[in-house]
Amino acid sequence: MLRGSTSKALQTITPSQQLALAKQAVYAPKPKWHPPWKLMRVISGHLGWVRCLAIDPTNEWFATGANDRVIKIWELASGKLKLTLTGHISTVRALEVSPRQPYLFSAGEDKMVKCWDLEQNKVVRHYHGHLSAVYCMSLHPTIDVLVTGGRDSAARVWDMRTKACVHTLGGHTNTLADIQTQASNPQVITGSHDSTIRLWDLAAGKTMSVLTNHKKSVRALALHPTEFSFASGSPDNIKQWKFPDGNFLQNITGHTSIINTLAVNSDGVLVSGGDNGSMFMWDWRSGYNFQKFQTTTQPGSIDSEAGIFDITFDQSGSRLLTAEADKTIKIYKEDDTATEESHPVKWKPEILKKKKY
Repeated sequence: MLRGSTSKALQTITPSQQLALAKQAVYAPKPKWHPPWKLMRVISGHLGWVRCLAIDPTNEWFATGANDRVIKIWELASGKLKLTLTGHISTVRALEVSPRQPYLFSAGEDKMVKCWDLEQNKVVRHYHGHLSAVYCMSLHPTIDVLVTGGRDSAARVWDMRTKACVHTLGGHTNTLADIQTQASNPQVITGSHDSTIRLWDLAAGKTMSVLTNHKKSVRALALHPTEFSFASGSPDNIKQWKFPDGNFLQNITGHTSIINTLAVNSDGVLVSGGDNGSMFMWDWRSGYNFQKFQTTTQPGSIDSEAGIFDITFDQSGSRLLTAEADKTIKIYKEDDTATEESHPVKWKPEILKKKKY
């Protein structure tokens, strides 16, 4: 009886009304299944908070910088210490390994930006000009420039070879927290504690657009390796944006702590690391949270020492490295034994209430 009555009700809807209804209901995309991650190795050796990580382009070693003012080079496969570089006189906050030259770049709270020659293991260049602590750095993928930013709220573009400051990208009104660079315009993207993201025209040294949607400091940015889009992390939520204009794609909500770092691999796994030691794994396209971690501090640390400062995937995207406040580096890997049956996606299609900002 009921079935018949509903069909009569449906018949009264005109085709144009049906079209309108179909347009209204936008369903969220079904998340892709990702295997869960598990802790594989904990590396200790630093004497202070580990603030930054950089993976070598050949995927053989990685570098870490910490509050103990040293940079350590570790073997990725075994986790053994290969080298310790001293030279900074304050916390090392940013590291980058050049894919084209045997160089490692480091920046710290001592206002210094250094270029290390890894064949001689010593500093060969200094980039002088920041007025305060340097918090973030990015190497351009195709041209020999590096971009650094920090407390003086300007991003500085340096010519790697001549040490000259090519541009000072001014416009932010507070500390710069993260910088990303890419080969196509906008070539420089900066996130700041003034809660804005700026997309820069590198040739002109001017802002192309300012994204003001976040309500709180933007501490983390992550560019998608294959899609022309990026994510930004802030305590209010994680937002995804489309290049080149910075059109808003979607909000990813659920990670309520201060987000220090974001990383994404080519499989579409987005990871956000929180200041309280929480780590959330998301499916990039749907924004579905498939795993949550709460990091455990190493023995002898207090629980409030749980905090994740930097997260990086290795070059293959199958290892995840975190730099943490308990002075350790943790390496995670995908669980090989997991299947879609053992760890199903707990997801039901909802009609999307699409936010405009």
